[in-house]
Amino acid sequence: MKEIQYFILDFLKRSGGYVFSATIISRLLSFSASWIALQLIPNKELGIVLFAFNIIGFIIPFGGVGLHQSLLRFGALLKTNEEKDSLFVYVLKKGMIASLLIVLLIIIGSFLIPFTFENTGYYVAFLSFIIIPHYLLSIIKIQFRLKHNNKTFSYLEIIYNVILIITVSVLSYFFNAKGYAIALLLTPCITILFFIKKLNIKYSKKVSLNITDLAFWKYGFFASLAVSVAQFLFAIDILLIGYLLNNAETVTQYKYVSLIPFSLLFLSQVFIQTDFVAFTEKIKDKRYITKYIKRYMLFFSFISLGIIGISFLFSHQLLALFDSSFIKFSDTFLILIIGVCGILIFRGLFGNLLSSIGKAHINYYIGSAALALNIGSNYFLIPTYGIKGAAITSAFIMWFTGIISYVWFLILYKKYCTIS
Repeated sequence: MKEIQYFILDFLKRSGGYVFSATIISRLLSFSASWIALQLIPNKELGIVLFAFNIIGFIIPFGGVGLHQSLLRFGALLKTNEEKDSLFVYVLKKGMIASLLIVLLIIIGSFLIPFTFENTGYYVAFLSFIIIPHYLLSIIKIQFRLKHNNKTFSYLEIIYNVILIITVSVLSYFFNAKGYAIALLLTPCITILFFIKKLNIKYSKKVSLNITDLAFWKYGFFASLAVSVAQFLFAIDILLIGYLLNNAETVTQYKYVSLIPFSLLFLSQVFIQTDFVAFTEKIKDKRYITKYIKRYMLFFSFISLGIIGISFLFSHQLLALFDSSFIKFSDTFLILIIGVCGILIFRGLFGNLLSSIGKAHINYYIGSAALALNIGSNYFLIPTYGIKGAAITSAFIMWFTGIISYVWFLILYKKYCTIS
């Protein structure tokens, strides 16, 4: 128990308490925004918007061709704030140009692809513009983290979700599904206006950097591919449910049944968001990294046991928060809960440690293999078992990718320490 105590104390020293509190508040607000949308918009119309947004959600991490990922990893290795500011300006300029080109390609593609549901192409084209403000918001958040300013990073997360719940409530009430889509685009834009000046960056003042080479771009490219594939692993269930069952209501059902399990991923994300810069700065210290891994896995093993126990006892009550009709999907809910624990214990940690040692491409390879397994399994299980089939596949994939990441890190970290 002392190891867990030390782990929590180190987390709190890095303003982890602020990040944790902000994440909980943000999740509750985001949960509320989703609940409000469900109450204000008919299931069929909402399902179409969610279907389109899941397509864009797969591409959002690839905004700026991943330069925000390079900013996080390489920025953590820089020594001075001046160097970090110069790197920020570099990824801002290059990444915005790349994001604009990606949006243009999506708009063209949205008019060429024959989607299953009516108006899906329209929503895909409109929601593609979200990529630009999301990229800018990402590098702003990363810059706060690089300067160990986790307090401001936490405030940003809260403000974003406060704005989200306001825009979703107002616009969904007046404009239904179209209003919800507008709210998704407007929220990051407004948040940027609040926080970009707080960076206090002198854009005209630059420090010469020798890290923005091919390796810098390659890392960001593969890191973004890995995140995109990981996002797609979540999105593919909804996409295949919509395609194979041809029923927009089942899309909405799976979206909301999976909302609580997938929301629990914030527990590992909040520690990684707080600690990534810290353990990347000390990534060559084998003793420090080994101790961190031990404490992290012990902590999240206890957390996972608690989550499983509570979920089995109160699954009906939790699903009834959305709608009493969702209670019949309690088996699907519990399967996803078990799957999420695989990410909490393994994938959340070792996927990021692989990135920390510059092996983001390994995450991409693991994710691609998992994606192939996911698609193959879902084509058999969804028509047979409905949304429960999608949950079975997802649960297996979450444990599979976590354990494989763990094995790969152990192998590659030994080589990394030897070379370093």
